[in-house]
Amino acid sequence: MGVFNKFSFIFLVIFLSLSANAEVQRHRFVIQATKVKRLCKTHNTITVNGMFPGPTLEIKNGDTLEVQVVNKARYNVTIHWHGVRQMRTGWADGPEFVTQCPIRPGGSYTYRFTVQGQEGTLWWHAHSSWLRATVYGALIIRPREGKSYPFPKPKRETPILLGEWWDANPIDVVREATRTGAAPNVSDAYTINAQPGDLYKCSSKETTVVSVDSGETNLLRVINAALNQPLFFKVANHKLTVVGADASYTKPFTTSVLMLGPGQTTDVLIRGDQPPSRYYMAARAYQSAQNAPFDNTTTTAILEYKSASCAAKKCNAPTPIMPSLPAYNDTNTVTAFSQSFRSREKAEVPTDIDESLFFTIGLGLNNCPPNFRKRRCQGPNGTRFTASMNNVSFVLPRNFSLLQAHQQGIPGVFTTDFPANPPLKFDYTGNVSRSLFQPVPGTKLYKLKYGSRVQIVLQDTSIVTPENHPIHLHGYDFYIIAEGFGNFDPKRDTSKFNLVDPPMRNTVGVPVNGWAVIRFVADNPGVWILHCHLDVHINWGLAMAFLVDNGVGELQTIQPPPPDLPIC
Repeated sequence: MGVFNKFSFIFLVIFLSLSANAEVQRHRFVIQATKVKRLCKTHNTITVNGMFPGPTLEIKNGDTLEVQVVNKARYNVTIHWHGVRQMRTGWADGPEFVTQCPIRPGGSYTYRFTVQGQEGTLWWHAHSSWLRATVYGALIIRPREGKSYPFPKPKRETPILLGEWWDANPIDVVREATRTGAAPNVSDAYTINAQPGDLYKCSSKETTVVSVDSGETNLLRVINAALNQPLFFKVANHKLTVVGADASYTKPFTTSVLMLGPGQTTDVLIRGDQPPSRYYMAARAYQSAQNAPFDNTTTTAILEYKSASCAAKKCNAPTPIMPSLPAYNDTNTVTAFSQSFRSREKAEVPTDIDESLFFTIGLGLNNCPPNFRKRRCQGPNGTRFTASMNNVSFVLPRNFSLLQAHQQGIPGVFTTDFPANPPLKFDYTGNVSRSLFQPVPGTKLYKLKYGSRVQIVLQDTSIVTPENHPIHLHGYDFYIIAEGFGNFDPKRDTSKFNLVDPPMRNTVGVPVNGWAVIRFVADNPGVWILHCHLDVHINWGLAMAFLVDNGVGELQTIQPPPPDLPIC
């Protein structure tokens, strides 16, 4: 056997052994209006299969998912598989007008992709307008057959989906804001597994209950599926041991409080080591933007020891114990928490960087266009809210998706001149001149060669207001090698880089009035959007996209588009 054949044979054996236990899992998602009653009022809510939250998908590392999405609602829809790498399957990623045209009412599309090398908790959600307010669910990836968790096997596992509820149609809320140029109305409640909990009107009967037995260790898979709000999460009198985040294992650390930005997931172990009783799990806002209105309510679920449940005692169950949550603006707690994350193993961080990028991220204000009436400019001082990266406010195409335009060589849909650095250097977190508040709209992509090693400094600005922005990159995980406050200074801050065991994430909370540095290798060809996961900010243009070229040969080339890809 020649050397090449020998290696081919070994590769084949490894491949066959990996794929031997892999399964193809098929699901059907029907997007439909369903009557949902919350806060005393019934709404025609857009759901998947009439379920709210939507179905939990449970797969193993290496499995393939085929999900047929049938749109029986009155809105366009797409589904994004948040955090799934989508190696060479960009057509299944889901962001509207980025990798596909939307599935029109009455239409359908089958998402096909393999989940490889990822374990833990991800989730799926609509990626069209504000539909993800109610169209979302957990995606749980277990180890391959015969493999186990790198921590003691929990007795039971519970997804904890943190959500946000409007006592209105969320689509109407965002449309109204687009019309007026003002900030959209804030939500009326937060939810845990779609239930607001005991502190809201007409809600106690349905409060989510999570069971625990004395002495057992359980796994909570916490997902922030809220539309616009980073959230603190706490369980009264119980410590939480973080073991994973964004489907990557972490070095375990113990904490009494979590903070998740929208899009982020955190896996925690919780022990039934307290006197048997009932304890509230609670979540409320982390609000870093000053003077901005926000929903200051608190959602609760109940951690109930089996021996303390009414079923066991035939009684009036004791009132649950309430945790004390951090102050809404407690950035110190957020910093201490986010800096506790480390990769479980030594990380393969790219060190020789081919593309060193610096992106400012933040809000802006557009002057009222001369042909607009006053009522269409209800932002501060008669302006309209906007947002940008490197002073470009991202505009999605309407007649083609970006990936389609790239693949088919359709001219005039996008340009590839997204700036690698801010067009103007300024004191990003200081007092910014009003002349820098108005960005330029554009559909600009940044081109990356296949295999290039990329570093991005994400720099918050104080334009309008500084804020903690959860920045999500599609199609990739990345290492967060450093974060800090003020303006990033390469001379001073490079010494803070963790190149040994930085955490691997798909969504990074860029500190308020601060910066974060991420690194990844561009090994997945396609068009991948980088955006703030506060949906209000996506609408305003806080996004950009990378165009990653194909490499050499089939395994470095994006697959052809599926035949049922929706057309615009």
